[in-house]
Amino acid sequence: MASIGKIARRTFLIGAAAIAGGVAVGYYFYRRPYPNPLEDELAEGEATFNPYVIIGSDNTITAIVPRAEMGQGVTTTLAALVAEELDVGLDKVRVEHGPACYAYYNSEMLAEGGPFPFFEEGFVSEMMRGGMGALGKFLGFQGTGGSSSVRDGFEKMRTSGAAARQMLVAAAAERLNVSDRELVTRDATILHEASGRSVTYGEVAADAARLDPPSDVRLKPASDWTLLGKPQRRTDMEAKATGAPIFGVDVSLPDMLYGTVKMSPRFWAKPVRADLSKAEQMPGVVKIVPIDTTYGHGFGIIAENSWAAFQAADAIEVEWGGADYPSDSDGMSKLLWDAIAAGGGDALRDDGDVDTAFADAPAGRLVEADYEVPFLAHACMEPMNATARLRDGVLDVWSPNQMPTFTRQLCAGLAGVDTDNCNVHTTFMGGGFGRRGEMDYSMFAALLAKETGGRPVKVTWTREEDTRHDVYRPAAAGRFRARIGEDGMPAAVDMKIASASTIASTLRRTFPSISPLGPDKTVIEGAFDQPYTIPDYRVAAIKADTGVPVGFWRSVGNSFNGFFHESFMDELAVAGGVDPVAMRVKLMAAHPAAVKVVERVAEMSGWGEQLPDGKAKGFAFTLSFGSWVAEVVQVAQTDAGIRIEKVWIAADLGQVLDPGIVEAQLTSGAIYGLSSAMGQEITIADGMVEQSNFHDFDAMRINQCPAFEVAILENYHKMGGAGEIGTPPAVPALANAVFALTGKRVRRLPLSREVDFA
Repeated sequence: MASIGKIARRTFLIGAAAIAGGVAVGYYFYRRPYPNPLEDELAEGEATFNPYVIIGSDNTITAIVPRAEMGQGVTTTLAALVAEELDVGLDKVRVEHGPACYAYYNSEMLAEGGPFPFFEEGFVSEMMRGGMGALGKFLGFQGTGGSSSVRDGFEKMRTSGAAARQMLVAAAAERLNVSDRELVTRDATILHEASGRSVTYGEVAADAARLDPPSDVRLKPASDWTLLGKPQRRTDMEAKATGAPIFGVDVSLPDMLYGTVKMSPRFWAKPVRADLSKAEQMPGVVKIVPIDTTYGHGFGIIAENSWAAFQAADAIEVEWGGADYPSDSDGMSKLLWDAIAAGGGDALRDDGDVDTAFADAPAGRLVEADYEVPFLAHACMEPMNATARLRDGVLDVWSPNQMPTFTRQLCAGLAGVDTDNCNVHTTFMGGGFGRRGEMDYSMFAALLAKETGGRPVKVTWTREEDTRHDVYRPAAAGRFRARIGEDGMPAAVDMKIASASTIASTLRRTFPSISPLGPDKTVIEGAFDQPYTIPDYRVAAIKADTGVPVGFWRSVGNSFNGFFHESFMDELAVAGGVDPVAMRVKLMAAHPAAVKVVERVAEMSGWGEQLPDGKAKGFAFTLSFGSWVAEVVQVAQTDAGIRIEKVWIAADLGQVLDPGIVEAQLTSGAIYGLSSAMGQEITIADGMVEQSNFHDFDAMRINQCPAFEVAILENYHKMGGAGEIGTPPAVPALANAVFALTGKRVRRLPLSREVDFA
């Protein structure tokens, strides 16, 4: 990239310097570790070495994995990092999530928060990454998201396992009266091969835990790995296959009550008039309480069983206030296009001189297009739920959440207890996709727990409540123009993209006293940060608040900008008479990692080969979350509509620790994206969401699922993420395939507006 946006440099240089200065001033506090939260919760015979490792005298090894398991396999890979350094198999390791605690901060999730492409490694961008990563520790930010869990845990969890192993060996050397250099470890046993003597980890764990941690932790070289880099049996699979009670909705406690919520169908609106009498008199209903939070307003119903709570919620007669935002989807769309027409915005990419490039462009060499996408719900299979108990001044919350420390802070505040007196028990979750990074469902449970006299209450939302009170993927619109050079290649590109700010909307719900600073890169990520070299290249973000709560949806801004950017690039290839793959290879020549995945997916898919009539392929590429991903989608015309036959994916993650899990995430992400492209949309009427369940917000069904072929590369010098990267290119690859098949360039999602799918 010739230059990052001029505005961005001025805006963020001061911020990066301030962060870096804060790190320098507080260096000692930054280096000092948080206290180990496990020390006060050990069972008899257990010893802990750091926040990630517990070993019992019976040789039981527990790895604390402080990231949420929502199907992405994080409990397996993070536990493998510990097991590798302990020289034990994964079958020897028990996995627990661990408490909400600052010791489990996630630096990597914030490190890429600056307005820089992943591949830019100049002084300013690296200073920003370092400062933002340090901020993650200062805040004690424990969270799962941004495809960051493995990248954040790669050093931390290997170091924790290696440090524990060295301490165990030191204790064994003292017990056996030999030098630690004479000892080897194998299968949770420390051996002195010369004498044939040995001790188990459990036998020396207590002595080892009393030693000072080593100052020179020695990590295994990759050449000695036995677990990492190979597919592992999932640590969560047996529990899921046998129906073990591992999800939030499975929580069952003695003397438990049940509840649900009925929130205003118009966001932020309060009830004008309410009659609770009919609902309060229904059998099994214990109490109905008002809910008044930063997430919205409504009622919580407490009952002896969930069915009674659901029936009482339906029986509440209430008139809600009006919406203070456009009342329907057309009004939302107009708001976005008016914002684009007004101009302005933050150009986070502004290479060359775009205005001059277009000033003398011949009409025949110009390409212009408008694109638009709707709001999208997360549609987790497990609806929102949480269980809370407030007893003797202590609040316990059992919650399938992605943000334990924030959940603890906000729930404690609502319950009127100190954060030290709030325990968050993070369960497995039946889908997350960013939705469970929100705190509303946990906060509502905490509020209801204040009204139950110490009894626990499990609060479960109906599917309708879930669908109509999501924090949605923003609706967005983009206006694009390009100048095609004499060689058919794009010579100048100008992109203006408008959507609500995800950051601003999130802060309104969670920490309303904090105002967002600077541009929000989520508006244009997936467009401004792509590895294309074009002489004159501008991408501007225009924040347009639609009033609808928006949040982090799988791949965030990449989810719609991947569609915008790569569909428009396909248009440019067609307009210039250039093959879409060959055009990408030429535009990304400065980035070998990108070129290699493009060439690999082209080879895998037989790109360029003649297809039978009624079949076509589409291509797209997106760099997101540090990973370079190219996808080809093949479609076929059938009597029942268009069928997606096969998807080829090539991805470079830099370093892959479990190729089986990565492949699963790539295909999962692609299916999530294809589902959204085919037919999903959230629409607004009279200020309310119209959709309510899977019948009108459906996902791709198994009979529609294509075959997949995946290639995983490891060429780039930095590790990328896996959980979200398959989603962004899937959408434009399908749209481009539809164009190649039908000649219809669909610029407004979902594609089902203009074509039918089988």
